[in-house]
Amino acid sequence: MPTLETLHRRIRLIAAFAILASLATWSVDIAGLVYNCPFCRAQRTIIGLLGLLMLLPDLRHWLLRWLAAALASLGLVVAGTQHFAGWRRINAGEFKFAEPWITDPFLLSGAAIFAITGLVLLIYSWRPVRK
Repeated sequence: MPTLETLHRRIRLIAAFAILASLATWSVDIAGLVYNCPFCRAQRTIIGLLGLLMLLPDLRHWLLRWLAAALASLGLVVAGTQHFAGWRRINAGEFKFAEPWITDPFLLSGAAIFAITGLVLLIYSWRPVRK
């Protein structure tokens, strides 16, 4: 398990990965290979924007942290709404993963919750790393 200092040393790499994931999922959406889901679009946009914020030189600025918190709040509300819609299907007795299962909205929204939470926690815990 990497330490927090190790994650802070690699924060630009993590930011690039978040941006790349956002761009890749947007390109799949624009190409028409997946369902045009407004929930998914909001989540992938938030992940990309948080990645862009992480590329800024000093993540301790209050305005940057406020913007990250606002974006993360929006992304988590959208992802939570989509995720718990899947729980309603479970309670109704009609839950079944999509085919292929990797495109299931329940699983993807759970991954988005994980990613958005991790990115915003990295932004809030960031401290300059001594070399």
